[in-house]
Amino acid sequence: MIFFDSGYFLFVLIPALILSGLAQMAVRGAYNKWSQRANSSNITGADVARRFTRNYGFDVSLEGVNQDLGDHFDPRSKVVRLSPRVARDPSIASMAIAAHEYGHVQQYANGSILIQARGLILPVAQYGSYLSYIFILAGLLLSFAGLAWIGLGLFFFTTLFSVLTLPIEIDASRRAMKMLEENNLLTTREDRAGAQAVLRGAALTYLAAMAVSILNFAYYAMLVAGINRD
Repeated sequence: MIFFDSGYFLFVLIPALILSGLAQMAVRGAYNKWSQRANSSNITGADVARRFTRNYGFDVSLEGVNQDLGDHFDPRSKVVRLSPRVARDPSIASMAIAAHEYGHVQQYANGSILIQARGLILPVAQYGSYLSYIFILAGLLLSFAGLAWIGLGLFFFTTLFSVLTLPIEIDASRRAMKMLEENNLLTTREDRAGAQAVLRGAALTYLAAMAVSILNFAYYAMLVAGINRD
């Protein structure tokens, strides 16, 4: 049995490249457009961070990260890291991106069920992303169904992690919009439309990642199931 066959390239690799490419185009397009539009409050991403930390009593610190669109919240160290442009520019995009990261802060502060569920499978998903291929490949090459099924089981948790990530990101964006409203930072239609566009674009990257993970899982599931038929 061939581990990488034409079916993989046709039904997994090519769709994955297309989906990932389209998602990145959407993110870049939204960011490039709305990073050029100043928000009506003339507030930077760093200003949003400080205001949310103060107004909601979040126990987090703020740092910079020298990576374009590398903004993220690190729950282990309780640090929000913002890229240079997001931190310093008073654009609609900067405001939305910073608010999104504080949406994650609020999820952890409130004990989001989705966050807790993903945290439970995180160790298995991390190791499974590496070990699953080893077990599946060994099982396929040796026609040993047991090994392959173990690998597929590990792969399942990696896929589940990706599936859970999408609603977590959507919820963080929902929280971001709510906090922006509560702090009177969406005072014009352009503010609202731009923030929504940036957050939707970001969600598409996680939708694409989830779809790719599911495609990979389905492909290897078919290969593993085929061992018993050979």
